[in-house]
Amino acid sequence: MPQTPETVEVEFISPRHLAGGGDPAWITVPLHRACGWSHGNDPLMPRVILSSPDQKTLLRLEPDPDGQWWTLHHAPTPDRPAWYASFGARTPVEIIAAFTDALAAPDTAATAWADPYEPLRQTGWSPATGADGLASPNETVYVQRLGVDEPGPWFVTTTLGQHRPVWQARFGEHTPPYLIAAFTAALVDPSPVPRTGSPRSLPTRDPDLVTRSHREVPAVQVASALEERVQALAARRAGPATSPSAPRPPLPRNGRSR
Repeated sequence: MPQTPETVEVEFISPRHLAGGGDPAWITVPLHRACGWSHGNDPLMPRVILSSPDQKTLLRLEPDPDGQWWTLHHAPTPDRPAWYASFGARTPVEIIAAFTDALAAPDTAATAWADPYEPLRQTGWSPATGADGLASPNETVYVQRLGVDEPGPWFVTTTLGQHRPVWQARFGEHTPPYLIAAFTAALVDPSPVPRTGSPRSLPTRDPDLVTRSHREVPAVQVASALEERVQALAARRAGPATSPSAPRPPLPRNGRSR
């Protein structure tokens, strides 16, 4: 079906952990507009820095070919030491957003998860061969917490084989478990995520690993997706949550790949 000016071709991809990074605005814009995080962008540097209203949390997005692109640091509080989280460039923004949303606008549904492994167990993950932690059914994702005598940091690693890393998320040992659980719950969400732009941004197009479907979507719907997300997060932050429900898979902004 030929694309018209009134429509945008969107590719819906599952599993979401192999959908590529997407548009960073899906994280940064709602934090700024819905949750009041201030930005300190330097127009001469390819980075974004956001700080929470209480100045306890700093989120940095900085392209780094040798390291994690997203880093978040939280200052110590009376009941918890300082902690951190970081995410590789190809970590899908929808999964990172589950973590940052739970931090900036916590609700009863998010804080109900006390064990980051539980969402994985409920979706058929099993103990990893020869190591601690859990692996996805297709063995492309591995979640592990280091430490035996004392609990250590968490690692979520996506690979396409022994020598083909895709992305890694890291959480310090003092990161609140409900935030990591929000991340793992989003990781196993079966809903496909939308992407526009070149398929070359995908880590793989292997049909045995990735399901891709194309759809013509009204351009106005694509353009309004980010605004709808901002409004939804603002409403969540403003009032107590109702019963948890599965959100509709978001659509990318027009002209940007997410």
